Amino acid sequence: MSQKGRVKNLYKTLLYYGKDWPNGYDYFRTRLHKVFLKNKDEVDPEKIEKMIKHGEFVIKEIEALYMLKKYRTMKRRYYND
Repeated sequence: MSQKGRVKNLYKTLLYYGKDWPNGYDYFRTRLHKVFLKNKDEVDPEKIEKMIKHGEFVIKEIEALYMLKKYRTMKRRYYND
């Protein structure tokens, strides 16, 4: 897949994960849009690849955050501390 396609896919994936963001979807979408617009004129393939890798890392961190949130909710429901 070309870098342009990977960037679009990354943006769509991040938007999808932002739906459950604690501060709200609008807050997440605005910040995400600003970041992507800030880097829209980048042409260096190595730097673009580095930014894509960072975006994939952010996706993994968001997934971990949501998993932790689900775990804590389940623990709170079934165990009394």
